[in-house]
Amino acid sequence: MKSLKHIVIIGSAHPLRGGLVAFNERLAREYMAQADNVEIWSFSLQYPGWLFPGKTQYSNEPAPADIRIVTRINSINPLNWICIGRAIKEINPDLVIVKFWMPYMAPCLGTICRIIRRNSHTKIISIIDNIIPHEKHPGDKVFVRYFLKPVDGFVAMSRAVLEELTLFDRRKPRIFCPHPLYDHYGIPVPKFEAQRRLGLDTQWKYILFFGFIREYKGLDLLLEAFADPRLLQLPVKLLVAGEFYENPDPYLKSIEKNHLEDRVILSHDFIPDTEVVNYFCASDLVVQTYKSATQSGVTQIAYHFNKPMIITNVGGLAEFVPDGKTGYVVNPDPGEIAEAVLKFFMEEKEDEFTACVAIEKEKYSWKNMITAIESLLNECLI
Repeated sequence: MKSLKHIVIIGSAHPLRGGLVAFNERLAREYMAQADNVEIWSFSLQYPGWLFPGKTQYSNEPAPADIRIVTRINSINPLNWICIGRAIKEINPDLVIVKFWMPYMAPCLGTICRIIRRNSHTKIISIIDNIIPHEKHPGDKVFVRYFLKPVDGFVAMSRAVLEELTLFDRRKPRIFCPHPLYDHYGIPVPKFEAQRRLGLDTQWKYILFFGFIREYKGLDLLLEAFADPRLLQLPVKLLVAGEFYENPDPYLKSIEKNHLEDRVILSHDFIPDTEVVNYFCASDLVVQTYKSATQSGVTQIAYHFNKPMIITNVGGLAEFVPDGKTGYVVNPDPGEIAEAVLKFFMEEKEDEFTACVAIEKEKYSWKNMITAIESLLNECLI
C-alpha cells in the first residue's frame, strides 16, 4: 500500500496532559517520520471541571513545535461535534485514527465519525484502550455501540480488549497490537544520579508505584503488602509518584496504621514529562498492583527504562510481563505481592530481570503499531 498522504488523529494533545496525550503525539511523530501529513484534532474541553478528579487537566510544559494540533473539540457540545465532523469531512483525509478510552466520549467521537465518513473516502480506525470501563456506569454499553458503529476497524492493545470487543461487534476487521514503548521521556540516567535529583537517600532501594491514583489501581493492596514484617527488615522504601484522583485519606490512614511513615515517600502531584526519567531510573522495581486493567502505559515506560516489574494477573497486564523473566505476575493479594517483592530482593533478581527486559522490549516498537494499522486498513479497503 502506498504511504498515506493525510492522516488526522482525533484525541487528546497539548495543552492537555497525561498518557493519552503522550500516545497521540508519539504516534503522530511516527507517521511524520515516514513523510506523511499528520495533524491532531484535540479538545478545547475534554472533561467538565466537575467531572475531572485531578487538580488540572493542563500541562505547564511548552507545546510541541513539530506537530500540528487543532484544539477545537468540545466533548459536551453536540453543535460543536457537528461542526468538527463537517470540517474534517471537508479536509478529506485518507485516514482518521480515533483513540477510544471511555464511554463518556462515545457520543462526541461517534457523532464526529458518522459525519466524516459521509465523504465516501476517509477510513476510520480506532485504537481502543478499554471497551468495558474500570468504573462502570449506566448506559456504558449503549454509548460504546454508538461509537463503534461508524468505525471501519479496530486496533486493540491487549488480547483482553480484543476479546471484549466481540461482545459489541463480530464483523468488522480488528487486530491486536501491544501498546508501544513510551520512549519519549529521554535516555536513562544512572540510578544514583536519579536518586540525587529527587533528593532520595542513596543507601536505600526503591519500589515505584507510578501514575494517577484510583481505587482500581490497587495502591491499598501494595501498602498492605509493604507492611509485611519481612519487608520492613529490608533496606527498601516505596516511592508513590502520581496525583490522587480520589480521596487520599484511606491511603494516608493505611500508612499511619502500619507505621510506614518512614518507608513510604509520596510525590502526589502530577509528574511532568521531564521528571519521569528520574522516578523510573531511581527505582529498582516497578510495581503495578491493579485490581482491574486492560493494558498499562506504565508497563511501557518501565520497559523503556529497562526496569523489572511486578504486576497483577488481571485483564491483559500479564500479556506483557513474562513471569520469572522480566518480573513476577501475582494475584491482586497483599500476601502474594509481598512474597514477590521479598523474592526479588532476597534473590537479587535485578540484573537478571533487567537483561531480559532489554530483550523483551524490542517487540514494542511504534513501527509495529504503524504496520498493524496499515494492515487493518488494507482489510477495510477490500
